[in-house]
Amino acid sequence: MIIARTLSDQAYEVIRERILSSEFEPMSPIRQDALSLELGVSKVPLREALARLGQDGLIGSHPNRGFFVLPLSSVEAQDVFNLRLKIEPDAAAEGALAATAPDRKHAEDALKALELEEQTCGTRGVAFNRAFHVALVRPAGKIVTTAMVDRLHVIGERYVRKHLEPAGRDKRAQREHRTLLNAWLKQDGAAVRELCTDHINATLRDRQAQLKA
Repeated sequence: MIIARTLSDQAYEVIRERILSSEFEPMSPIRQDALSLELGVSKVPLREALARLGQDGLIGSHPNRGFFVLPLSSVEAQDVFNLRLKIEPDAAAEGALAATAPDRKHAEDALKALELEEQTCGTRGVAFNRAFHVALVRPAGKIVTTAMVDRLHVIGERYVRKHLEPAGRDKRAQREHRTLLNAWLKQDGAAVRELCTDHINATLRDRQAQLKA
């Protein structure tokens, strides 16, 4: 399948990666003129990209002062992960029970892609992490729930990336993901619910400790 990527899409991906990687630091201004010149796009697609980043909770704006990178917030992290706790464990358990053979292969492939990205120290780990978690939810066929889980992962990606920075965190996350997938493949809904809850709670606790520090 050929997927057309507009100038707005490309600008969105470049700026988003710079924010997630902290190349654009919290509270730093988004200089539209310089970005437009550097990326070779006009103001219209650039503003479309910035609007999407605003919806993702990555940038804000001041009247007459333009866009800026939003700071990491313990309140936002708590809100995002609390919402995940309310939705994702039950959704993943339902997904496990409803999964077909192709669904199970898709989930396995999603985790393998995430593990390969982590082994090669790639920069798209958070995107692969989101794809894996959504793969556990989607088989239940609940479109709104799946969209909400995906959206919460998008908003929380900065926190997940920061959470994985300390040495050893990625190894723990890999173990938790593999254990969660094994329970999911066995269609053990109760275990999936418990493991998913523990996984989200552990990430939240670590991240809140980092933010306080």
